[in-house]
Amino acid sequence: MDVGIDERATWFAERFDAIAGNVERVIQGKRPAIEQVLMCLMAEGHALIEDVPGVGKTLLAKSIARSIDCTFNRIQFTPDLLPSDITGVSVWDRQRSEFTFKPGAIFANVVVGDEINRASPKTQAALLEAMEERQVTVDGITRPLGAPFMVVATQNPLEHEGTYPLPEAQLDRFMMRVTLGYPTREKELEMLDTHGVRSTFPDLTPVVSAEEVVAMIDAARHIHVAQSVRSYIIDLVEATRNHGEVLLGASPRSALFLQRVARVRAAAEGRAFVTPDDVKALCVPVLEHRMALRPEAQMRGTDLRDVLASILRHLRVPGSTRVAT
Repeated sequence: MDVGIDERATWFAERFDAIAGNVERVIQGKRPAIEQVLMCLMAEGHALIEDVPGVGKTLLAKSIARSIDCTFNRIQFTPDLLPSDITGVSVWDRQRSEFTFKPGAIFANVVVGDEINRASPKTQAALLEAMEERQVTVDGITRPLGAPFMVVATQNPLEHEGTYPLPEAQLDRFMMRVTLGYPTREKELEMLDTHGVRSTFPDLTPVVSAEEVVAMIDAARHIHVAQSVRSYIIDLVEATRNHGEVLLGASPRSALFLQRVARVRAAAEGRAFVTPDDVKALCVPVLEHRMALRPEAQMRGTDLRDVLASILRHLRVPGSTRVAT
């Protein structure tokens, strides 16, 4: 392996740890979730955070944006939100006698779509071009979005009244679905001490620049993925499509996303190569939300995580003569 690549992986790991540690000053006891959202950013993907209210979904995205010295916008999705509120609109300028473009909230490095399932499908679709192609087209003019760019969407999985469930086509645009969950008793007591009087978020300062984040994204692209590991990813994705209890398996896009985010995980650990353990550690947040169970499997109480765990147990691990355990 090229020494230069090893050095870049070490450089990446140091900065990744610094960002995650900085965010953890505000979002306490949730290091795995913080790292997953950061991996999405470094892999040029987008994250869907699905959890109950009050666990810090929006604060997590704001803390990441501040830690990397990037611009941040928050969009509160409501039934009356219009696509132009997201992408922007052309306004007539009397003095110039011409239309001028007023950028929408999507023009930022980190964009939070709060309660994304509360907006109409037409408004939700306004995000698709920005997420997939990192550009916005308004009145026939295409405008590129800055780098880095990530959409962090949140939704409440329990409240369904007045919501529009995300269609599979849009769910597939999100690289990972992340859950925060409740903190442990010890971390919640610690949170009362540190956040009891005032939030620590205003004290947060950047630990890396936006230019360094772009360099980290480029460094992750050069992490080596052996042919055997690539085959392992394809075997995993194909197994989700052929499983007897799965109605909708993982898409080809999911295999690309799994390889990209596995590269980031390897770099975050200071390695210049991806291992099967990177793939196994990320398969649930990358694949689960793209899959659907058969109705009879749902009636039996089957869980997609159990399905993925079963698939991993029966897949042969590269470099090993036995199946995964």
